Amino acid sequence: MGKHGIIHIEFSAKDGEAAGKFYADIFGWKIQQMPEMNYATFEAEGGPGGGFNPLSDENPAGTVTVYIETDDIDAAFAKITAKGGKVVQPKMEIPGYGWSGVFSDPTGNKVGLYTETPKT
Repeated sequence: MGKHGIIHIEFSAKDGEAAGKFYADIFGWKIQQMPEMNYATFEAEGGPGGGFNPLSDENPAGTVTVYIETDDIDAAFAKITAKGGKVVQPKMEIPGYGWSGVFSDPTGNKVGLYTETPKT
């Protein structure tokens, strides 16, 4: 069984560039703007890192999503649904980075899963 630590945290942001500047100015986080994905990532000293999601119906202002590392998203989803959780966003590829998916636990918390693309 692989690691299952918290690996990534996402904040919803109306303006990812402004959010990144705010956290860089206040906490010294390293920010990388990814305009092609309408996304910005951050590195916080001591980790984990994360990103700023654009606002949407699924990610309104105030939404924070924690991502848990897993070796096998499909197997994790099978266990989650067997224990009363629900798949909210099926497994999808993040080209060049890995795979992600989102589930809700039986109490309604939305949590993400992430598998990194193996480095060659």
